[in-house]
Amino acid sequence: MEQKPVYNILMYSHDTYGLGHIRRTMAIASHLRGRKSNIIILTGSPIAGRYSFPDRIDFVRIPGMIKKTNEEYLPLSIKINPDQALDIRKNIITATAKTFKPSLFIVDKEPMGLKKEILPTLEWLQSSLPGTRTILGLRDIMDDARTIREDWEKKGIYEVLGKMYSEIWVYGIRDFYDPVAEYAIPESISKKIHFTGYIPRRQIARTRIEKVREEHGIHAADKLVVVTTGGGGDGFEVMHHYLSMIETQGLPSGIKSILITGPFMPKKQRKEIFRRARRIGITTYRFYRHMIDLLASADLAVSMGGYNTVCEILSQGTVCLLIPRDTPRQEQLIRARIFHERNLLDYLPWDEVSSRLLREKVIGLLESPAKYQEAMSGFQMTGIDTMRQRLSAFRNENK
Repeated sequence: MEQKPVYNILMYSHDTYGLGHIRRTMAIASHLRGRKSNIIILTGSPIAGRYSFPDRIDFVRIPGMIKKTNEEYLPLSIKINPDQALDIRKNIITATAKTFKPSLFIVDKEPMGLKKEILPTLEWLQSSLPGTRTILGLRDIMDDARTIREDWEKKGIYEVLGKMYSEIWVYGIRDFYDPVAEYAIPESISKKIHFTGYIPRRQIARTRIEKVREEHGIHAADKLVVVTTGGGGDGFEVMHHYLSMIETQGLPSGIKSILITGPFMPKKQRKEIFRRARRIGITTYRFYRHMIDLLASADLAVSMGGYNTVCEILSQGTVCLLIPRDTPRQEQLIRARIFHERNLLDYLPWDEVSSRLLREKVIGLLESPAKYQEAMSGFQMTGIDTMRQRLSAFRNENK
């Protein structure tokens, strides 16, 4: 009997900053992998090596870049000219694709990659491997409509979407937010779009939750608040507000807190958070490897509202309070409003946060979580199932 060929999937995550892109990419990869498939992730994340990669998934690390302005990126670690760093990234990406010969190429968020670095790969696949499916994966909300329309028009994104991609997967629900209408996507492109639904994370067993709480000294009668700002590069203000609340007003006994600053919080800010938290007896981590376990163990999660963190929290059914940033993008604020309208979470606008109001929200959510728990229990996260269906359709077409 003829053996079926292995199906190679190449995934690209530009990862200029934060944890969201690499964690979303890894979540998708872990569910798309199979006995007859291989997955390679191209990533610029400096912490990709801290994660455990399942069998048949590996990663190729390209030099990290960090955004200085909307148009300027600098090497994260190596001290070379930015154009040299981008050339290295581009050459690694192209060489990997040519050698790996993927049947499926999934690009996260950036249609042309960082500074157009994946265009040569997309062009090569189109000319040399025309059977390869090219997929652009977009989170539910990119930014406010006007900003995205102007940006895509200026950069020629509409043209790239039309010419270079077989399909576009939107990791959201059209009834929640419709990028086709908001971003003025023409019909020639919108017919390629598949709304997958939100991307779930693995469910954490009750025994594991009990163990995590025990490890952190959280008793059965205690309430645990976990405060996380993802990568932490812009998370200082949230941590500062939360600590100020406890320092000035305190919380009732039995409410315990754990803070995760994120690995990208500037060192000076991180040291201040650790010092203040230590003084009032709060456990703090820079990076927590099994973040989903901790979120599942919490009675309340306080975060900023990035796509990845919201999906992780909702997957566990944990009550959530967002403090979404509204600059330089409106994405987090728009998402917070939409999910709040459906009782899936609560939020505090960035410019309205005070110690008093934050304390009221935290205590109120811990004491009366029912309406949020009920809404979450009926919230279906179909992202992985939809992607598996599309993958199955691709593979059946190739038989």
